[in-house]
Amino acid sequence: MDTNEIHAALRQVLTEVVNRELPELTDDVRLFGDLGLDSTNVIELLMTLEDNLDLQIDPDELTPEMLESVGTLTAYIRECLAQEPVG
Repeated sequence: MDTNEIHAALRQVLTEVVNRELPELTDDVRLFGDLGLDSTNVIELLMTLEDNLDLQIDPDELTPEMLESVGTLTAYIRECLAQEPVG
């Protein structure tokens, strides 16, 4: 899955989580500052990403920096997908 596909998935999930249409997401869009996410939204976001992307997110690995922006979350998702066993 490339960055554009991850961005598309993130946009879809974030639209559901914040319950409004979002402009185009760029790497520098801040999840908390620009989109207004709170801790409850983050839990919903991560659970939905796991379901939609067939992804396993380890909450113990998450740091605030990983959730800072669309770019940092995209990098984390890409890393998680790379670690998933194939097949």
